[in-house]
Amino acid sequence: MRKKAVCLSLALSISFGTFIASSPNVSAAESTIKFNSKYKTPSFIIENNKNFKNPTTNKKNIVFSYLDSRKKVFKLNEGAKNEFSILKEETDKKNKTHHYKLIQKHKNIPMYGFNQTISLDKNNNVKAFFGQVSPDLENKNIPTVASFSADKAVKIAQKDIENKIGKIDQYDAKPSHQLYIYEYKNKYYLAYVIKASTSTPSPGFWHYFIDATNGKIINQYNAIDEVTGKGTGVLGNKETFEITNKNNNYFLADETRGNGINTFNALNINEIIYQILSQTTGFTGFEIKSKTQNFSDPVAVDAHVNAEKVYDYYKNVFGRNSLDNAGMKLNSTVHVGSKWNNAAWNGAQMMYGDGDGKTFIPFSAGLDVVAHEITHGVTEHTAQLEYQNESGALNESLSDIMGAMVDRNDWEVGEDIYTPTITNDSLRSLKDPASQGYPDHYSKRYIGSEDNGGVHTNSSINNKAAYLISEGGTHYGVKVEGVGRKATEQIYYRALTNYLTATSNFSMMRQAAIQSATDLYGEKSKEVTAVTKAYNAVGIN
Repeated sequence: MRKKAVCLSLALSISFGTFIASSPNVSAAESTIKFNSKYKTPSFIIENNKNFKNPTTNKKNIVFSYLDSRKKVFKLNEGAKNEFSILKEETDKKNKTHHYKLIQKHKNIPMYGFNQTISLDKNNNVKAFFGQVSPDLENKNIPTVASFSADKAVKIAQKDIENKIGKIDQYDAKPSHQLYIYEYKNKYYLAYVIKASTSTPSPGFWHYFIDATNGKIINQYNAIDEVTGKGTGVLGNKETFEITNKNNNYFLADETRGNGINTFNALNINEIIYQILSQTTGFTGFEIKSKTQNFSDPVAVDAHVNAEKVYDYYKNVFGRNSLDNAGMKLNSTVHVGSKWNNAAWNGAQMMYGDGDGKTFIPFSAGLDVVAHEITHGVTEHTAQLEYQNESGALNESLSDIMGAMVDRNDWEVGEDIYTPTITNDSLRSLKDPASQGYPDHYSKRYIGSEDNGGVHTNSSINNKAAYLISEGGTHYGVKVEGVGRKATEQIYYRALTNYLTATSNFSMMRQAAIQSATDLYGEKSKEVTAVTKAYNAVGIN
């Protein structure tokens, strides 16, 4: 249901300025730079193409040489190759640009949340840096030797999860673990970061940060998204969809898209079947089958068909092959919980409640709701926006934006899953957030600690900017000429996949959107103007 909770801002960057580099391989021409107010290092740099003289044609070496050339402004003690690792390289064949995702490291240990993106143009000139860099690591007395194993850290997290939700017979996927340097409340820890996905006895995408020197829980939270909320769907819609025939039975399994789209039932799980299913699929749920090609469960029909539609949207509009762009299987589970007014992405699958029948009908009936959840999966495999504070609000907002792009009938999210007795309502409105009690300007943002720092409430600020970019309008005295949905969806997808990082805040979202519009349509384009004015209109600088 609609959240009245919200957002502790990340005070990341507070002032615009310019920086004239003093390194010998950087010219005196100015670059646009914005500093992180906490670390006093750049949140983003938009480079003049003539600033950086490439010392080599090797693109990875260009990235490291660029960071070395900015060593003073990033306050690095060592060479870039000792301070950063390249995680991923992507080439935009259409624009002939190259995009690198990096992570800062200390003594060869990655630093959680300290991610960066560096983009090169077709001539291998560095054109943009986005991210978060912690300065002067050598002077911070950071522990680097673990006192116990990752397996023990996983057990510590699992014990605490069970203390919260009860005994867990099977996780939806094997809990992951990795050793990081983790900053929490201005202190640096050596920590195991544990991520675990559950659907029963309670849905969760659990994040645990375990001190690797003493086993204490430094921080933990549940990052699950709460939307708060041939066959026939819930709304009487007649559907056709891809299925699979095995052993004279038909299954809700589409093997034509990526590595598959599968839909499961969370109810009435036989223990033996449960064990077999958990071993073969890695998550809880009962395969939905039929003796004929007709499926009678409308909730499952909607989940399956809508997942296919969202897959096709990402494939046709962006050329993306599922969540990870490598065909990752899309698993959905319906009938989760008892009258559960919710839907969620838990790090391994989409889960849909049946609603209470009073306020909500089954959540899988909403195409935009399904698109919202799947987009959380895309975010998990791209920017990895941390599900807290402003980065969490952006995580929610981008899911809302893509939900509204897949379901193009309106600018509402979840309007189809309200019961007939509740009219003219939705989970959130991108067009008019204020009509539902959400902030529509940065000055009105929530700055409390509830709801992971307001990830649902403050998402409306960026939502309103997206609406203005597409449709235009006058907001708080600022007039915006809209450029339509096609341009808007491309701008936000590019920002999500190429520029945003785990701890991006609203200001960085603005600049990432401007940079994306510049890449796609040119610096002097109407699209860049629309983005700039839209963010002015919602008070994001």
